[in-house]
Amino acid sequence: MNEYLLFNIIVFTGPFFLSFDKKVHFFTNWKRLLAAAWLPVLVFLLWDVLVSGRHWWFNSEFAGEGRYFGLPIGEWLFFFTVPYSCLFSWEVMHAYFKNKQVLTKFPSILLAVVLFSASFALFLLGLEYTALSIAAMSVVFFTDHFYKTNLFTKKHTWIYIGLIGIFTLIFNGYLTARPVVLYDYTYQLNKLVFTIPTEDFIYGMALLLWITVRYEARKTYAV
Repeated sequence: MNEYLLFNIIVFTGPFFLSFDKKVHFFTNWKRLLAAAWLPVLVFLLWDVLVSGRHWWFNSEFAGEGRYFGLPIGEWLFFFTVPYSCLFSWEVMHAYFKNKQVLTKFPSILLAVVLFSASFALFLLGLEYTALSIAAMSVVFFTDHFYKTNLFTKKHTWIYIGLIGIFTLIFNGYLTARPVVLYDYTYQLNKLVFTIPTEDFIYGMALLLWITVRYEARKTYAV
């Protein structure tokens, strides 16, 4: 059975049908979501294709036999279903709760420079997955600084980060415990949260926050 395909259906179905809720009406933001997501999704998919079979690979028993550029259909769908569901959660927060400013300033550009420098050093040490994940987070902070979205000064962003962490524990926990995805730990720190590599949390955060920053920036810019 292709459990990875079933995983995507479960992740996507609820948020999709609730997207037509009168208060959230997320369906009216689909165009903005697509415009914000295409670049991060393209970059992460290319990353995935290039390292699949080396940094990680997929268990055919649970992900099916078919591969497209080295990735099962479930992995391709992951880059659609997970951002969609998380951005839906982002809009739910904005529809039902006030987004208060909790910080007057946030050092986005400083963090971008520090993280990118750290990623370069880690890459030289052979910790390629760790390095690439941290480099991806540096892009998030640079993008936030560049578009002046100031997302990290807002309450909703930190709640959202917490939600992404919880979703990662639940859904990535399933993928790694089953296991649907297997890893070569020589390319990472080999520090696990239950069965989840620490880098998976950073990877997911970077993908979703990059999309979210661009999503918010589209209120002002055509990004």
